[in-house]
Amino acid sequence: MAPQRFREQFDQIQRSMPGIPLAMGPDDSAEFFYEKGVVLARDGEEARLVEDTVREHFTTFAGLAPDQVRRASPETNRTGITRIRVGDPGEGDRGGDPAVAGALRSLRAVEGRAGRRLISRNHVVSIAVNACPGDEPVPVPVGEPPNPAPAATPYDADTAVGVLVVDTGLMHDYRSCPLLLHTDGDAQIRECDDDGVLQQYVGHGTFIAGLVAAVAPNTDVTVRGTLNDAGAILESEFGEKLFEAVDQGGWPDILSLSAGTSNGRTDGLLGLQAFMEELRDQRTLLVAAAGNNASATPFWPAAYADLPGWEDSVLSVGALRADGEFGACFSNHGGWVKAYAPGERLTSALTGFGTPVPYVYQHSTYDACRFGFGYACTCQYPRHNGVLSEPGDAPAKPDQVMFEGHAQWSGTSFATPVVAGMIASYMTEGKETDPRAARRQLLAANSEFAEVRGAHVPALLPPTWRPGPVEPPPAPGR
Repeated sequence: MAPQRFREQFDQIQRSMPGIPLAMGPDDSAEFFYEKGVVLARDGEEARLVEDTVREHFTTFAGLAPDQVRRASPETNRTGITRIRVGDPGEGDRGGDPAVAGALRSLRAVEGRAGRRLISRNHVVSIAVNACPGDEPVPVPVGEPPNPAPAATPYDADTAVGVLVVDTGLMHDYRSCPLLLHTDGDAQIRECDDDGVLQQYVGHGTFIAGLVAAVAPNTDVTVRGTLNDAGAILESEFGEKLFEAVDQGGWPDILSLSAGTSNGRTDGLLGLQAFMEELRDQRTLLVAAAGNNASATPFWPAAYADLPGWEDSVLSVGALRADGEFGACFSNHGGWVKAYAPGERLTSALTGFGTPVPYVYQHSTYDACRFGFGYACTCQYPRHNGVLSEPGDAPAKPDQVMFEGHAQWSGTSFATPVVAGMIASYMTEGKETDPRAARRQLLAANSEFAEVRGAHVPALLPPTWRPGPVEPPPAPGR
């Protein structure tokens, strides 16, 4: 049975995608979420092979309906992927999808002969991956400075590094934040509900833009609102949206992405393959978050950094705890994570300045710290009452807090733009125009290391970042 926190996250994402029934996978473990009743295949001959093989398999086995198998999208598109309906999305529950499971089984022998994957679930790519830290976000006193603090590098329009942030959109008054004078992009579609309460993950993209601009002031930051739907999008749509983002403004020097998914595999996401292949042939460096599941399972697209052919074009980033000495308890980890940066209790712009906005915590309290960490990690402290309650708990009024300007937030979501900013800053200081060369040079020159699950890993620490104290957890009952 999936832990309560994963079921709550599932319900949260399902509410943001009301017309698309979702399931947890595999086997209710909630390692990832995916669209029910649908699989993905490559356009053309492979899609026809998948469709025919699944229909034949369903004809043979009881309980599976071959008449349900049909195309659910145009046969050709830029991403090279076709959606194939294999079952009624209304059948089964969130913990299982017999039609998709049967379709995947039907292709096993064919995939074995082909030596590569031919079929895939349609995963949910999200910034809200399964077990985000529990203190997201926290208000700070008015006037508290950003952390990292703004670097002193002057802005120069002729040499500014282009950084594309694919995330939620920008708050309507973001330009009232001095850090964001050289930021542009999409507006957040709906900031508040009918009661004036900030919607979930609204401000996430603004917060990230502030981190990039603080670490690297000589940047032109563009924020695309690709993930405006509570931070989630289907894999089949995400590849197309990434192409649209680079079409709109050209391929940037650096693409900062704080979203992804695991898929139980080691060969990437079928729905992003066309974009990743084109990325490999460009000069853009993708800096991608390693995810917040405290897991060593590859998380995509960050884990492309470990695949042959993408080592130079993708940098995967994990999060360090507040003191920078060890990994944050929530951060994914493993050899596929190539660098770590501060990601716990960073301070940046959440909303514009001068217009306080209320936020109701969306999560109930949960313990995402599954490995017995002996510090007051952001998974557990401070604890909040959210709009979803755990079984057995008495109903509690959700905590409501007010934001005015800066906030504090934790996650690999925020370690990622810190690293993007460090690479951009290195490009400016070293007059290096190639972001991939800057990435190699920065890591080669780096002398900082941290410990993550017993491993000695590169730690990229911005000069203006202030480490925070690491305290033991409060005594029981406090």
